[in-house]
Amino acid sequence: MQPLKGLTVVTLEHAIAAPFATRQLADLGARVIKIERPGSGDFARGYDSRVRGLASHFVWTNRSKESLTLDVKHPEAAKLLERLVLEQADVVVQNLAPGAAARLGLGYERLAALKPGIIVCDISGYGADGPYRDKKAYDLLIQSEAGFVSVTGTADEPSKAGSSIADIAAGMYAYTNILAALLQRAQTGRGQHIDISMLEALTEWTSYPLYYAFDGAPPPPRTGASHATIYPYGPFPTGDGGTVMMGLQNEREWLNFCTTVLQQPELAKDARFAGNAQRVAERVALRALIVESFKPLTVAQVVERLELAQIANARVNTMADVWAHPQLKARERWREVGTSAGPVPALLPPGTWDEGPRMDPVPALGEHTDAILAELGLDAEAIRSLRAAEAI
Repeated sequence: MQPLKGLTVVTLEHAIAAPFATRQLADLGARVIKIERPGSGDFARGYDSRVRGLASHFVWTNRSKESLTLDVKHPEAAKLLERLVLEQADVVVQNLAPGAAARLGLGYERLAALKPGIIVCDISGYGADGPYRDKKAYDLLIQSEAGFVSVTGTADEPSKAGSSIADIAAGMYAYTNILAALLQRAQTGRGQHIDISMLEALTEWTSYPLYYAFDGAPPPPRTGASHATIYPYGPFPTGDGGTVMMGLQNEREWLNFCTTVLQQPELAKDARFAGNAQRVAERVALRALIVESFKPLTVAQVVERLELAQIANARVNTMADVWAHPQLKARERWREVGTSAGPVPALLPPGTWDEGPRMDPVPALGEHTDAILAELGLDAEAIRSLRAAEAI
C-alpha cells in the first residue's frame, strides 16, 4: 500500500506531533527525510530506553524514515537544506519554535515564491499568531489549556490523559490536511500553507463537554473512568480482584441488566432507577448494589452474563494484556520493524488495504546522511569536510 510513493517530505521535527504525522505519510509510501541535530538528534530519542535501549516514543513515531544530520545554523548545512527542499521536497513539515523555520529561510511565502507547488505544514502549540503564539506548549499544558484536564479525573483531582492526546490530535490534523493539500495541488498545481495548532486540535476533541457547558451551564462532572452523564457506565470490581467496564444506553438494556446480569428483575421497577437521569442521580446507591452483586463472581463470569444480556462491556486491560490481545492476534495486526537494536513488533496502521503498508526500519541517528548528500552531488571528500566542520 504505497499511494504516496514518489512523494518526498522533508521534516524538521521533534517529539511527537510532527513525527506522528510524517510517520503516517511514510506508512503510505512517502519518502520522509528527517533533519536531526548532529550528535543528539530529535530529543525524543532520549526520553527513555525501554525498547531494547531505544526510546518508546521514538520507535513509535519514526519508522520508515531517513535520518539526515545537519546543523541548520551552520551556513554550509543551511545551504544544503535549502537545496534539498527546493530540489526534492513536495512537502515540508516542521514543529520548531514559532518563527524558527522562517528564520532558516523555510517559511511558506519564501518557498512558494521559489517553488509554487510546495506544501508547508507548520505545527505549534497555539498557532502562527495571537497573544499565545510564543508561549511554550507541551502536551500536558495543552490538555490543560483546552479544558480537557478540567473534565477528566475524579471529583477530588483532575487528571491528564495517559497518552499524548494533544500531540496526537495535532498530528492527525496535520496528516489529513497534508493529504487534502496534495489532492488540491493535483487539481491546481499550487501548494498550500497549513497552520496546525495543538490547542485548536484538542479543543475540537473536547467539544462535547464544551457544548455541554454551553452558555454558562455547568460542565460535566469528573467521574473517573465512569461516564459523567450516563449510568451505570464505567468500571466495576469483581470478586477475583478484576475490573469490568460496561455501559448501558437505554431502558431495554437496563431491564436485561437487572434480569440477566444482576439476576434481580424487581430492580428494573425500582422508582429510584427509572430512567437514566434518575440512575445518574442515584449512582452511589446503584453502584453499591452492583458491586455487591459482582462480589461472588469472577471477571469471566460477569463478562459472560453481560454478553448474554447483550450489554456492552470490556476488560480493563494492562499493557501486557494488549500486547497479547486475542483480537489483534486473530486479525494478524502485528508485524516486525527493524531498529539499530534489532527487530521489534509494530502494529499495522489502522485500516485494511489489499496490499500492506510500508513498515521499514526506525533510523539510527544520521544513518542516511552520506547517501542523501551524495544525491545532492557531494563527493566523499566534501562530506568528510562537512563532518570535520561539524556541519553534519
